[in-house]
Amino acid sequence: MTNRYDISSNPEAQYQPGSHNQVLLNKRGITDLEEMEGIEFDELLRFEQVLFDELAADNRLTAKSLRDWHRDWLGGIYEWAGEYRSVNMSREDFVFAAAHLIPKLMADFERDYLSVLTPCCEMNKDELIEAIAVCHVEFIIIHPFREGNGRLGRVLSTVMALQADMPVLDFEMLERDKDQYIQAIHAGHAGNYQPMKLLFSEILDFSIQQASRTESNE
Repeated sequence: MTNRYDISSNPEAQYQPGSHNQVLLNKRGITDLEEMEGIEFDELLRFEQVLFDELAADNRLTAKSLRDWHRDWLGGIYEWAGEYRSVNMSREDFVFAAAHLIPKLMADFERDYLSVLTPCCEMNKDELIEAIAVCHVEFIIIHPFREGNGRLGRVLSTVMALQADMPVLDFEMLERDKDQYIQAIHAGHAGNYQPMKLLFSEILDFSIQQASRTESNE
């Protein structure tokens, strides 16, 4: 099985020469992992600012939306940005969806989840938390892109929150307890979304508090 650390003739599985198999082949010739992580982060901030500023609360999200977001974010770095991955991937003992199934799975994801649960503009808080949790789990399980799935999943969650007139989500607590997040993904894969719903309930409450503090200090 091909994963992030395999090397083949496929551009998605190649590493930048001189990077010691640490940095994926990229348009900028970057070989240092820390530098690449910084650039991806900066590009994500740039992309999010534009996306959130231009967001229409009543837009129904689609699989194409996610591909466009991925390309807008990483298109200046990787040639395959915005395209579904063509390599299989796993992380530790968890195997993500097989690459050849991704186009169908993303079409199903759009039909069964995005088209049903977005836009979120008329949802109450509990409905929003459930919608975000379900979409996040299902998207991460598919893992449709070669790089950036977790971060793009957070963008999707934030867009759904913004559609419901909530603040930009602050994911600080996920960084503090990644094990809890991983366990919630595994539970969701088994059909139990409750752990992820609890996580996003905490994330949303924390984000609301942070937004309120920022407003009071202005």
